[in-house]
Amino acid sequence: MPEAEKLIRQVRSALKHDSRVNFHRARIAVTTEPDGTLVLEGETDGIAAKKIALEIAASVSGSAGIVDRLRVKPSVPMGDGEIRDGVRDALLQEPAFARYAVYVGHDTGLPPQTSPSGNYVEAAVNDGVVTLNGQVESLSHKRLAGVLVWWVPGSRDVVNGIDVQPPEEDSDDAISDAVRTALEKDRLVRSDSIRVNTRNAVVTLEGVVANGEQAAMAVADAWYVFGVDGVVNHLEPLD
Repeated sequence: MPEAEKLIRQVRSALKHDSRVNFHRARIAVTTEPDGTLVLEGETDGIAAKKIALEIAASVSGSAGIVDRLRVKPSVPMGDGEIRDGVRDALLQEPAFARYAVYVGHDTGLPPQTSPSGNYVEAAVNDGVVTLNGQVESLSHKRLAGVLVWWVPGSRDVVNGIDVQPPEEDSDDAISDAVRTALEKDRLVRSDSIRVNTRNAVVTLEGVVANGEQAAMAVADAWYVFGVDGVVNHLEPLD
């Protein structure tokens, strides 16, 4: 059996055996490029399924890399124009970006507007995929921008290429802080009863929430944070 075919079968088998991915519902296609790079394509029910599918694929030996073409099924179907409007409003209304220039266009690579500090966020939307570029002053700003864009109902994926200047070393504590910020800013989640701990970029959520829907939203918020490699849900719904 050719190596590429063997790799594809191994990845497909691993994805099928993890119920969190829902392989058949997502209709995940697994292929390889001529150089051996693995390609995953399909539409998952949520951010967790997407990230877990990529993690499973990465754990299969023999892959020279992974091309991520997985998309998340949007909570509300929206055209790119509507998504651009939502992204622009979300960034402009966030106090953390009050001193930033914000540019939302049809494509990346357009000349960005700049603020006196040189900090700006540039967003482009293509088929529901939002690509973020620009320059921000901290990792927390980069992470917050990504979370805000994920919250736009029509977003199917977020590619966060924002540069942090000056460069900042990441840490588990920084990830925990970013997750707490996301939970606090999410108006649909009661964050005061949720505890957040991170170890090796894997976030654990503990505490009591009103119901299963609240727990699911909190878990999604944690996954939305750039740099999170896993989320362990120990939240206890009251109902």
